[in-house]
Amino acid sequence: MTDRVYPSAKTNGTATAATTATAANPNAATMKNQMYNNPSRIPYRPTPTSYHRHNRRRCSCRRCFCMCCFWTILSICIILLLAAIAGAIFYVLYHPQRPTFSVSSLKISNINLTTSPDDTTHLTAKLNLTLSTKNPNKKLIYNYNTISITALSNQVVLANGSFPGFTSSPSNITIIHSTLSMMSQVLDADSVSSLKSDLKRKGGLPVTILIDTMVMVKMDKLKSKRVGIRVTCEGIHGQTPKGKAPAVASTNNAKCKVDLRIKILKWTF
Repeated sequence: MTDRVYPSAKTNGTATAATTATAANPNAATMKNQMYNNPSRIPYRPTPTSYHRHNRRRCSCRRCFCMCCFWTILSICIILLLAAIAGAIFYVLYHPQRPTFSVSSLKISNINLTTSPDDTTHLTAKLNLTLSTKNPNKKLIYNYNTISITALSNQVVLANGSFPGFTSSPSNITIIHSTLSMMSQVLDADSVSSLKSDLKRKGGLPVTILIDTMVMVKMDKLKSKRVGIRVTCEGIHGQTPKGKAPAVASTNNAKCKVDLRIKILKWTF
């Protein structure tokens, strides 16, 4: 017969101790099961350290960006404030004013429209212009480049001329004499129609004078970069000359306006 092995009836010490404790206090096992099986209990979830590191890095980058923006805006405000203070000091010390221009006289020696056999119209004109410019400043000197002068009538160019550059001292008046001419300029149909209509006006031919030049301003040891200016003189009316004598245009209501082509002056030593 085969021998059978039966398990020992003895249990280890741990099982015996647990059985003894359960038998001694039966409510302890019930309370433990209720504590771990309670549905309203919030489970413990440990926070990973990588999330804290990422959040800390993002806050640090945001703080650096805000600080950079703050210091940039503050620097710009300080620069603008210093520029405003410097401009105010310059204005109080020198009180700069734009130069003034006026039309002294305009004589129309010739305005002639001729039509060629190919139905093209040519304009020939000659005008004698006298201008005066004044430097109203007491401490600033104006240094002009060559002046370009154009005479127009309702956007139709009548004649062109120029005047050499010059220096205008403080409180100085400079007289400008220039001969404007146009030699056989071909006009389009619209320009011919407009010019013929203006020549028939009772009040005379309306003439506009445009002056373009560059000017540099000097004061003590400082000087500016050259700035473009345009002078527009309107309110001039002239008649077509009859015979060889030039026709004198009316300049009593002429007014000249000076416009800066560049608004910001940059000063250099």
